[in-house]
Amino acid sequence: MRDLTIGEAARQAGVGVETIRFYERRGLIEQPPRPQGSGFRLYAPELVRRIRFIREAQQIGFSLREIAQLLALRADPAADCSCVRAQAAAKLDEVRRKIAQLQRIGSALEALIALCPGEGGLQACTILDTLADPARGPLPPIRGEGPLPVVPPKRTRRPHNGSAARIKRRAL
Repeated sequence: MRDLTIGEAARQAGVGVETIRFYERRGLIEQPPRPQGSGFRLYAPELVRRIRFIREAQQIGFSLREIAQLLALRADPAADCSCVRAQAAAKLDEVRRKIAQLQRIGSALEALIALCPGEGGLQACTILDTLADPARGPLPPIRGEGPLPVVPPKRTRRPHNGSAARIKRRAL
């Protein structure tokens, strides 16, 4: 099988070109050298399998750091399957802890919603009052083992100068 351009490798792996570049920057895959006389780097067909491995591992919850460890184990002829099994078991424990935490959060939200009459002025909003002073309502404890899973904020585009002016006018 012939070597692939980055676009071909990305298509075959089911990812974008930027994903391949990101994996290169993170050290999960090697960036091939730029050949002399040609401006295109060529990727070995085996890279597609490695990218698919990374993507599958991400989809079941492994972090990039954990995936790097799995890839190192995969490449180590002395490694044992028990090491991989231990990492998968640890990931499963982490997932179960997160699920339990999310269930506690769900219960807290259900309790808040049940308190809310669903109408009237904000000065009588039981949800806002309970969040401001938890002693005022029967909010179940949501503290669990470890911190809540952190979800990074979505990036938003800055409006163009004209858009910013329109937004300011609307706010006034």
